[in-house]
Amino acid sequence: MPRTRVRALTAVLAALTTTVLSVATTGSALATTTGMRYVALGDSYSAGGGSSTTYLNACNQSVNSYPYLYNQLTTPDTFDFQACGGAKTTDVLTNQLSPLDGTTTLVSMTIGGNDIGLDTVMSTCLFGSDSACLDAVTTAETTARAELPGKLDTLYDAIRARAPQSRVVILGYPRFYDLTVPACPGISTTKRTALNNGADALNSVIRDEVAQHNGFTYQNVADRFTGHQLCDATPWLHALNWPLGQSFHPNAAGQSGAYLPALQTAA
Repeated sequence: MPRTRVRALTAVLAALTTTVLSVATTGSALATTTGMRYVALGDSYSAGGGSSTTYLNACNQSVNSYPYLYNQLTTPDTFDFQACGGAKTTDVLTNQLSPLDGTTTLVSMTIGGNDIGLDTVMSTCLFGSDSACLDAVTTAETTARAELPGKLDTLYDAIRARAPQSRVVILGYPRFYDLTVPACPGISTTKRTALNNGADALNSVIRDEVAQHNGFTYQNVADRFTGHQLCDATPWLHALNWPLGQSFHPNAAGQSGAYLPALQTAA
């Protein structure tokens, strides 16, 4: 082959090689750079309490929690896991908002259950009479309607002020019991009905407050637990359990099967 043709062919091959390498490099960058900066706030339902036997820290953050799973699936540019077991709205305000800034693109959160004493209500209904359970649920519902809206407004405003460009996904709480099951060991139908009604009341307050804030989206998870509630064959929630902090929290299947897809739908 003449030298001129060899030189020309070599030049073409070199150009093609450079183009391929450039495309490959660009494709790799696109695969690993999403532009997402994700902050996960909230209480034990967001931290993942009940979804593992070992935890990442004293906040009971779990690798089985929906924020951690979402981070693994989407590989955002940054991920700040701030959710902590036992957190109330004031705890989020005081301790969890520091990672938020103008570059934050996604925030997720469950909050409100501890503000109305959900753990106390659950224990009262488990160990007390039907009337004691009904009174506890009524008190919690009254607190939810009278006090929680103002607390949520303050928190939501603070999140928006710190992260003005972010999409904020607020997730609700499950209904604990499948009322189509005729009987559930250790708890009456009266108590089960009251607890489900209490969860609905809490979720309705949260949903209504979210609707008043631009860029905030409410995600219902209660329906996603249908067929996997307490007393069902394969529950995605813990009943009374040891350690006690796991009781009435989503297990790993509840985090991946209900909370994770709820976040994915809205994020």
